[in-house]
Amino acid sequence: MRHGKTLQKQKGISLSGLLVWSVILILTAISGLRIAPAYIEFSTIQKNLTAIVKDTNSQNMDLNQIRLSFNRRAQIDNIKSINGQDIKINKENDRIVLSAEYTTKIPLIANLSLTIDFEPTSD
Repeated sequence: MRHGKTLQKQKGISLSGLLVWSVILILTAISGLRIAPAYIEFSTIQKNLTAIVKDTNSQNMDLNQIRLSFNRRAQIDNIKSINGQDIKINKENDRIVLSAEYTTKIPLIANLSLTIDFEPTSD
């Protein structure tokens, strides 16, 4: 016997749906936490290259002094992916442009890893 009210369909998420979405969210968060340090290091390298170029003495520096300057900054900022010898030094429109290329391999799960190619420049 109904009392004139229509039964409303239940809305929400089931327990199995909650578990599936939780696993997907956790795996995404773990992947992001493993990838973030590589992008932070890339940002630090790019910041250091730009700072070296903006240094007032950099226009008068020779190649070895520029590389040594980067090595000192890399030691302070704990940069391990590249060193001063990996930096390419070009002169464009009467100004120095520093760049580098490197690859970072990030282990994700078991034998699955992610390889990212970075190209920081001093622009």
